[in-house]
This record gives sequence, C-alpha cells and structure tokens, in this order.
Amino acid sequence: MEINLFGSCIVRSHEPGAFEITGKKHRAIFALLATAPHGCRSRTFLQETLWGVSCYDTGRQSLRRALSDIKSTMGPYFSQLITTNNSDVTLDLNRVTFSGRPGQGTFLEGLDVPSPDFHDWRDSIRANPDQIHSLFRPASSPLPRPPVPTVTVLPLLSIENNHELSVLGDWFAEEICRSLSRSNLLAVISHLSSRALAGRQVDIEHIRTRLGVDYCVSGSIRMFDDQVITDVDFLDAVSGRILWTRRFSGKVRDFISDAGHGLRSIVESVGSAIASDTLSYVRGRPISEIADHRLLMAGVSLMHRTTLRDFAKSRELLDEAIDRSPRSAEVLAWRGKWHVLSVFNGWSTDAAKDTKSAVNCTAKALDIEPENAFCLTIDGFAHNNLLRRLDVASQRYESALDHNPNEALSWLLRGTLFAFQDAGAQAVHAAEKARQLSPVDPFKYYFDSLSATAHLAAEDYETALKFADNSLARNQRHLSTLRAKITALHFLGRDDEARDVGDELRRRQPDFSVEGYMRAHPAADYQLGQNAARALRAAGFQ
Repeated sequence: MEINLFGSCIVRSHEPGAFEITGKKHRAIFALLATAPHGCRSRTFLQETLWGVSCYDTGRQSLRRALSDIKSTMGPYFSQLITTNNSDVTLDLNRVTFSGRPGQGTFLEGLDVPSPDFHDWRDSIRANPDQIHSLFRPASSPLPRPPVPTVTVLPLLSIENNHELSVLGDWFAEEICRSLSRSNLLAVISHLSSRALAGRQVDIEHIRTRLGVDYCVSGSIRMFDDQVITDVDFLDAVSGRILWTRRFSGKVRDFISDAGHGLRSIVESVGSAIASDTLSYVRGRPISEIADHRLLMAGVSLMHRTTLRDFAKSRELLDEAIDRSPRSAEVLAWRGKWHVLSVFNGWSTDAAKDTKSAVNCTAKALDIEPENAFCLTIDGFAHNNLLRRLDVASQRYESALDHNPNEALSWLLRGTLFAFQDAGAQAVHAAEKARQLSPVDPFKYYFDSLSATAHLAAEDYETALKFADNSLARNQRHLSTLRAKITALHFLGRDDEARDVGDELRRRQPDFSVEGYMRAHPAADYQLGQNAARALRAAGFQ
C-alpha cells in the first residue's frame, strides 16, 4: 500500500488500479493508523476521534460500517493489510510505503473531517510535525541523544605498573561501564573509547573535551599482602570536583567472583551522586539557565519526590526538556509517566485529561522510536494503570524485553502485571531481575515498592513487609506502598500496626476509600486486589 500524508492525502495500492480509498473518513482512518505505534489504534480512539463522544453506540456502528466499506473497496488486500478484533484495528506498516515527506505539503491538506477531535489531532501534528518524522526518516539519520548526563569510566591504573593488575583494573572499569549503560538517565561512553584516553595521569580537561562528558569515574588498583585494593573517584568533569571516593578490596584469587558487591556500590553511588548534584544545581536557578543535560535527570528525580511542590516542578523541567529536544522519544515517555503518576498518586485535578495526555505522550514517543524498549514500557504502564488494559500492557512489556532484555523497568512492571494477575512466582522472579538490572535510577523506592507487591501476590508477607519498609524509608508518601504495608501486616496478624499505617494513609489521602480503590485498581478482579481490600477494611477503611 502507498500512503501520502503531506499535501493531498492519498491511500491506494501499489498495484495500479487494484484499489484506492477515496472517502474522507476512510482515508482519515488510514492516517490515524499509519501514524500510530505499530500501526495500531483502539476502536474507541478511532470512533471518538472521527465520530465524537456524544453517542458511543452511534460511533461504534459508524466505525464498523466504515471498515466494512473499506473491506469492500480493498477486496482480498484487506486481510493482508488490516487486522481487526473487538478492541483494536491494526495496519501492517511493513506493507506500507510513504510517498510524501515533511516539507512537501501541509499534513493531510484538504482532509476536512467534520470532527473537533480529529481537527485537534491533525492540528497538533501540523504544529509539531517532528512527532511523526520517524516514519520518513532515512535509515542512516541518527536520532538526537536525550538530554541526559554523559559519563565515562576510565580503566583503573596499576600503581605498581603490574600487568595483571592492569588487566583487572580494565575489567573492573568495563563492568562499571556495562552496568551504568543500562540506565535510561545516563549516556555512557563506550569502554573502548574511554580506554583509548587512559594514561598515567588523569587530564580531566582533555577527557571532557575529547569525549564531551559531564562526569568521569577513575581510580587505581594495587596489591597489599594477598588483597587487591581498588580506590575509585567520581569527578565532575566540568569543575574537576571529586564528588565521592570509594574503596573495594578482595583476595586475589576471589577478586572477580567477589567484586559484584563493590561494583554495585560504585554504580549506585554514581546514580545517586548525579541525581543529588543535579538537584543542587537546579535549585533556585532560572529554568532558562539550566544546562540541557541536567533537565531530564532533575525532572525525573523530582517526579519521584514526596511533595506536590516537587512533583509540579518536575513537570516544568520536563516541558522545558521537550521544548529543547522535541524529537527525543524518551523525554516524551517520561512526560507520559508524569501524567500516570499524577493520576495514580491522587494529585491529578482532572484524571480523564491526564489519562489522555499520558497515552498521547507515549504514542508520540513510539511514533519517533517504535522499537524503543523504555517507551514501550511506559506505554504499557499507562495502559495498565490508567486504562486497565492488562492485555495491551503485557504486549508492550514483552515487546520491550524482546528489543532489550536488560530493560529493568520492563522487568519490574511486567512483574507487577504478573502480581495483579495472581502469578506470584513469576512476579517475584521478574521483580528480582529488575532490581539486579537497575542499580542507577534515583527512585529505588519504586523498585522496592513494586517488589513488595510481587511478594504479596506470592503470599510471602514477611518479605513484602521488608520491601515496603525499605521503600517508605526513602519515600514515605508513596500511597501504594502504604497500602502494600497494610496488606502485609494484616495477613501477618498485626492488625494494630496495620491500623496505625492506615491512619498515615488517611493523612496522605483523606478521600481514599476501598470502593474507589476497587473501582480503579487493575488488580481489583483478582485475588491480590481482593486481599488488599480485605486488609484495608480491617484497618478501618470503608
């Protein structure tokens, strides 16, 4: 199939004379599908966008009739190009060629469908055509790097110029580099590039200039008796400040097998130091003066803080990051997550609007990078937590892990989905995998919180309580963690303590009710949700 979206909208077969779609709303359906992640739109989205929301049944019947007309026009090609089910309509983008390009005409020029929602969608793209630029981008055209801090890890130098220790120091640095590179909030210079600049003296200005980095990990390795000792420094590459130093030691014969704890400590310290340094930098500074690489890290860090003021500030920073990098898919995905948390944490003043905004942000992100594992994950997160579309969420998480098996957040949220569906053992396995893969992100409380949920599904209430307490020690405001702790305490027979936590939940969310929880929560129809409701009622909630 050939589709032209710029200038006159054309939808026709490659084979001359086989078929051509001419109806306005019929072409609009193809335009909506062609610009969707994976070519898929929900029937609800199509009918509301093209026929409005005033009468659901009328819109549903109109969409069904339109698809029937399209099928008649396309004949046998319909089943090759389009897949439909009770909830979605999907266009096979692998069989679509886009004949137009941005700049060759106005987006959907002359396609005047009498629907305000369609006009809003079309006009938003006309105002920012970069959001579908990936459909037409030559394969060699690189996507912009997200505005995140860049880190290099230099091989640890042997003080005695010992060859074997130099090899160990190189390996140690490579493992740090590999772990850091799993984070969506850091850009990490390849180990080979970093190794090329290693020398007897660390010339931080030279490293910053050659590699364009914001932070640098460097250090030394030496022998003392039968111990290998590493001293690691973390530097601000701009100012040259040492942000921290760490020491790890181990016996020579066991150094590689025992190094995991030291590596993890170093990687965690890098993540927390960058987050802390970034928040100190942005505090009280006009947003126009904040460096690009600070914006996203600060926005994400504040998004997961405990106060509404910080949460509101995070939106301001994320908006600025989008303004500066409008084609950064991951920035758009983080903005989508902001809307999800706004609803889920009870901070939204218009849940329906935030729900729509969340899905729009993740859809735009996937328009730019359809195979980005992080963007797929956040899209699944929105469908799971806001739309209760557990089937769509499962597809997104699986697709994300197909593209990147080391995407920690995909493992974490997939584990939560398993928990919601009462698959406790699978939930615990996925949550453990997520924690192993995510040593950097500045919201460890979130991983601990959802690990608690996984262990609740497995009916391991002692471990669930441990993770809930760990999470609340970092973020005492997180409402779902409070609910998880109440549930764990109840099933451990500690109802007095559960009621005390219930009092804290009431202070944090005065309008919370079991009825509202069961109406909105994705696990409401499963045993996990029923157990939570039982525990909450025992703690005094109605």
